[in-house]
Amino acid sequence: MNVVSVYEGFFTGGARILHSDVVRGLHEGGQRHRVLSIHGEVHREATRQPMETDACYRSLTAAGVEVTTLGRDVSAGGAAFSGPELAATARATAAADVVLSLKEQPLGLLNQAGLPRRPIVVCLHRSDPENQGPALDELKAAVADGRVVAGVCCAESTRAAYEAAGIPGGLLHVIANGVDLLRFQPDPARRLSADGPVVVFAARYAKMKNVPLFLRAARLWLRRHSTGRVLMCGAGMAPENPALEADITVAFGDEPQLARRLLLLGVRHDMEALYAAADVVALTSASGEAAPLCLIEGMMCGAVPVSTEVGDTADIVAGHGILTPPDPEAIALAWSEAVARGPEFASALARSRERFSRERMIASYAALLDRVHGGVADRTRLPEVF
Repeated sequence: MNVVSVYEGFFTGGARILHSDVVRGLHEGGQRHRVLSIHGEVHREATRQPMETDACYRSLTAAGVEVTTLGRDVSAGGAAFSGPELAATARATAAADVVLSLKEQPLGLLNQAGLPRRPIVVCLHRSDPENQGPALDELKAAVADGRVVAGVCCAESTRAAYEAAGIPGGLLHVIANGVDLLRFQPDPARRLSADGPVVVFAARYAKMKNVPLFLRAARLWLRRHSTGRVLMCGAGMAPENPALEADITVAFGDEPQLARRLLLLGVRHDMEALYAAADVVALTSASGEAAPLCLIEGMMCGAVPVSTEVGDTADIVAGHGILTPPDPEAIALAWSEAVARGPEFASALARSRERFSRERMIASYAALLDRVHGGVADRTRLPEVF
């Protein structure tokens, strides 16, 4: 089977990390996968990211997955696709048996007239389709035209949200996110608790992540724990981001000395080490999340997840950590509770590892693609493989 994935671009984010891992796993399992990126360079979260420097790009190409690009840069904006761009897309998709669209944004390209008609599986990773701009309209148009034959939802909240937005439920299949359990596992040698408790916040700098709320909670928690440290990592989580620096100044007010125990680490490629060193993996998002990869990766490394309720976080955290209201005092208290109850949560986390496995996820994707290729996936809900 020949499969082409179409990306809006390569930049740091959970959906791209997850999808690239799936593509690599399916390619290594015998399918032939290629990737077409609309943009060759992306500028987001105060970070300019050329495709070739992205960790997902490097991972895919190292696994033998061919990656090409239309070469668009940030200056292209929403300009109409040119003749050469459409010709390149036609060449990339002509030999494909199935096309995967990473989220709904690439459908603006795949819906263009004159391109080869191939069954499209759109991979959906959020719980707020109404906030995706014109992309939701492109998805509805692709469904109405028969181009989209299935949608992979990474969470039940994603399926419910898109069905409520008008996408037929028979097209939507839930395949829960999974991670590499050999990479993401507890490592006692990396624990830093002897030097004081550690909270890690892995997110890109975006409004939906509610960074100001996180920082207000961090101030309260650091005030109570004189040896505590807070690690912030992700695109835009660096001193070079003036918006983040302004948020820190506002949140810490007349206690700037506390902010010295706030470490801004930016984009990291050793997240398993940071999670294994932490006591708590935190999330304070207000919207958009479905099945946040940071919570899964963190708790598989032994960090206790503490999250606001958004998307499927309640189901992910249940029995493994603590769900909080979006209140800084409640969040800070929950971090302290999570540190104290760490050993209690450890056994529950150990028992749940198989549920979050990469192998389970990739097997489910493979089963769906086989059914699409055979023409039988469009109206039947896909069962979990195991």
